[in-house]
Amino acid sequence: MNAAITPDVLHYTAFATSPAGGNGAGVVLDATGLNDAAMTAIAAELGYSESAFLTPGPDGATPSATGRSFTLRFFSPMAEVDFCGHATVATAVALGEQFGPGHFDLHTQAGLVPVTVREENGALKATLTSVPPQVSETDPADVAEALRALGWADGELDTALPPRIAYAGVRHLVLASATRERLGRLDYDFDRLLALMRRLDLTTVQLVWRESATVFHVRDPFPVGGIVEDAATGAAAAAFGAYARALDLVPPDARLTLHQGHDMGRPSLLEVELHPDEERIRVTGTAVRL
Repeated sequence: MNAAITPDVLHYTAFATSPAGGNGAGVVLDATGLNDAAMTAIAAELGYSESAFLTPGPDGATPSATGRSFTLRFFSPMAEVDFCGHATVATAVALGEQFGPGHFDLHTQAGLVPVTVREENGALKATLTSVPPQVSETDPADVAEALRALGWADGELDTALPPRIAYAGVRHLVLASATRERLGRLDYDFDRLLALMRRLDLTTVQLVWRESATVFHVRDPFPVGGIVEDAATGAAAAAFGAYARALDLVPPDARLTLHQGHDMGRPSLLEVELHPDEERIRVTGTAVRL
């Protein structure tokens, strides 16, 4: 990056209606001229779990109110991430503020992520549509190692929600707690979990407790990003939607509510939609300018 380039950075918190909640993200609407090292440095300086950087779409056209195609990249304070849901929602709201509500095509490292921005009760709300998801079996040895790193016992898992690897842009290990109390106590071995996650190419470990048929509480350790815990993880929410569908935990047309960040004092609300005629998962949330 040319030393003279100082990009404008917008600050948002996503999946919340108040600055006191949600997950923070930096958004650079014009990252033209920034190389990878510069974007990593900016993300590290901002200190959010991820920040988003926009450039014109793959066709090279200059973005405008009628040409809403962009290339979107995400950087944690440590490295680039293929996909980040909360920074996507923050970016979509920023684009909605600039160009007005409507549809945007965001080309990420994971693939095309369409987003739609609408106004609801005087605020902008964004819905992202994930890349095609995948859900796969887990190695019992890897699950055992994750439990040791977390300080969880086998008997503290909910056997109705078995461990799986879920993907909707990036990979997450889904582990379900049998009780809300167990989920509320998060004190893990950072380096041990980090080593496992790097070996398995995981972005977060999604810890889940099921409150009701369609309401879940989640927590997401994120040591690979240099962050102890994410306050709102849209990528994991999309992956969890695929997980819930693959295991027949919910109807094919379910609408799920995920509560995250409450144990951190950063309450977040993520809405997940499944459609029987659509493979991809939709995740909806608000974002507030800081």
